[in-house]
Amino acid sequence: MLSLPLTRRFFFRSCSSIATAVATIPAESNQKELTPALVKLKSERDPEKLFNLFKSNATNSLVIENRFAFQDTISRLAGARRFDYIEALLEHQKALPQGRREGFVVRIIMLYGKAGMTKHALDTFYNMDSSKRTVKSFNAALKVLTLKPDLHTIQDFIGHVPFKYGVVMDVVSFNIAIKSLCEMGFLDKASLAMKEMEKFGLKPDVVTYTTLISAFYKQDRYVIGNGLWNRMVIKGCRPNLTTFNVRIQFLVNRGRAWDANDLLMLMPKLQMEPDSVTYNMVIKGFFLAGFPEMAERVYTAMHGKGCKPNVKIYQTMIHYLCKAGKFDLGYTMCKDCMRKKWYPNLDTVGVLLDGLVKKGQLDQAKLIMGLVRKRVPPFSSKQLLSLESVL
Repeated sequence: MLSLPLTRRFFFRSCSSIATAVATIPAESNQKELTPALVKLKSERDPEKLFNLFKSNATNSLVIENRFAFQDTISRLAGARRFDYIEALLEHQKALPQGRREGFVVRIIMLYGKAGMTKHALDTFYNMDSSKRTVKSFNAALKVLTLKPDLHTIQDFIGHVPFKYGVVMDVVSFNIAIKSLCEMGFLDKASLAMKEMEKFGLKPDVVTYTTLISAFYKQDRYVIGNGLWNRMVIKGCRPNLTTFNVRIQFLVNRGRAWDANDLLMLMPKLQMEPDSVTYNMVIKGFFLAGFPEMAERVYTAMHGKGCKPNVKIYQTMIHYLCKAGKFDLGYTMCKDCMRKKWYPNLDTVGVLLDGLVKKGQLDQAKLIMGLVRKRVPPFSSKQLLSLESVL
């Protein structure tokens, strides 16, 4: 559930589309020469041809500096399990002028990591000799280790590498480590890591607290989670949208729908706008707690705040309206949803159809079935047959 902004820098980002990159080429003569390379890379499906095409453009700055084209090529080669091609391409890149820039080497490290080639990623970090290692490349290598987390490997890396290379860990370094420890289930070690962070003179930020609060709530260690929430507030660390969503999810899981709703209403007063995830959780919370009318009120209030429902909110509303026997409203919402090309799961549609048929509303049931048949790509004949048997 968590979305941790400060660690996003180490994930792949699509910096620009091929169309945008092509549009920014300064000279018309270059455009004629370079545009086909991006287009061909995007459309090529044969791994060997893709490899040769990328390699032939190794010095083409439009291709190399386009993160999307670079990432997409490596991703598709990894999908084809052509790790030999990946190694050849990335090692070649390291030997070129761009390989002397730490920022470019960081990208190579992450590309290796995403391809599952952890050893190559670490070797790239350890063998950096054309630029001084900084916390930026250290964090990239650490992030790669967390993709296939192993406690001893991560502890050894953190314990020895900074001293060996004179790297000073920053808040992002600790946040990466803490998130990984939480994902491995070592929550107490993660808490100790936050204390070590403070010993380093670093102040835990909203990412640190949100990661730990979420992890403790998921393990039902809510006393510690609540304590971390209070500590965060006392320390003057402002919760963000993700932190509120973590807290609301916890309250909903505990059956505390009214408390979740109170937190939802508090958010705008703190200049924090709820998103569709927030509303969906509170709506579901009221349904689960046996207050369908309140769920409908929250849904209506969401519209009033300018937040439009997405497919997940439609799914939640239709599913629980049908469970509550409110088939008329469920029908209206299902019709609206599918006309937007969003489709609830077929179990929910089946319950709706069954309810409409039992109420004698056969025309409405047939209309829903007609919309189901228009889905692109279509449902399988087996799935359709199952729904049609209800009519």
